[in-house]
Amino acid sequence: MVFSNLLYKIYEGRLNRQLDGLPRPQHIGVMIDGNRRWAREMGLADPSDGHRAGAKHVKNLLAWSEEVGIDHVTIYLLSTENLSRPESEVQPLLDIIVRLASELAEPDQPWKLKMVGALDQLDNRHARQLKNVEESTAHKSGVKVNLAICYGGKQEIADAVRSYLCEQADRGRDLADVASDIDVEAIADHLYTTGQPDPDLIIRTSGEQRISGFLLWQSAYSEFYFCDTNWPGFRRVDFLRAMRSFATRNRRYGK
Repeated sequence: MVFSNLLYKIYEGRLNRQLDGLPRPQHIGVMIDGNRRWAREMGLADPSDGHRAGAKHVKNLLAWSEEVGIDHVTIYLLSTENLSRPESEVQPLLDIIVRLASELAEPDQPWKLKMVGALDQLDNRHARQLKNVEESTAHKSGVKVNLAICYGGKQEIADAVRSYLCEQADRGRDLADVASDIDVEAIADHLYTTGQPDPDLIIRTSGEQRISGFLLWQSAYSEFYFCDTNWPGFRRVDFLRAMRSFATRNRRYGK
C-alpha cells in the first residue's frame, strides 16, 4: 500500500509538471455520474449511500479546480427526468443536494454558488432552501460554482426564449416585431448561465459517452472528456488527465 501510494504521488507530480505552461479551461462542466453503480460495487444496498459519497467528493473537485486556475465550474446534480423516479429515491437525493449546497456555502468556503435549473418544479421547501443558500454566497469571490438542479438543456432553451418574449411584451412590443429580430445573443442573454463564459471542457464520469441534455446551448464548441471511473472514485490524477487532454486539443470553434 505504501509503495502504491508513492507511485501515485510520483505520477500525480508528473502530470502536474506536464501541465506547466499549457492552456487551462476557464469553465468546466462536470457530469458526476455513477454514484449508484459505485454503491453497488461497494456492496451498499442503499443507492443514497452512493449519492452521499458523491456529494462529499464535490469539495475535492472544487479544490482541484481552484488549484489549476479554473474560474467557473458547473456540476450536473439532478436532471428534470430524475424527478420521475420513485418518491422514495427523489426525496433523499434532494435532501443530499441541499445538504451539499449548504456545506459549500459555509462561511469558511470561498465559492460563489448559483442554482441553475427549473427550481419551480421542486417542492417549496427544497426550492426555498436552495435559493437561500445561493443568496448567502453572493458576496464571495472564489470559484463560481453552478449547481445544475432540476436541469434540462431543452428546458433551459425554452425558458430563455420565454423570458425574452415576456421581457419584450412588458416593453409593449408587437410579437411580430420581436420575432423578426430575435437572434442568438438575445437567447444567450436569458440562459441560466447568462454573463458567464461557455464551458471549455465537459467531463463525464462512469464511462457513459453522451451529454444527456447537459448545457446543450453552451456546449456547442466545448471539448469533451469521458472517464470510465464512477464519480466517487474519480481521483485527482483523473482530473489532471482531463486537464492534460484538454491542453493538447486543437480548438477551432467550427472554423
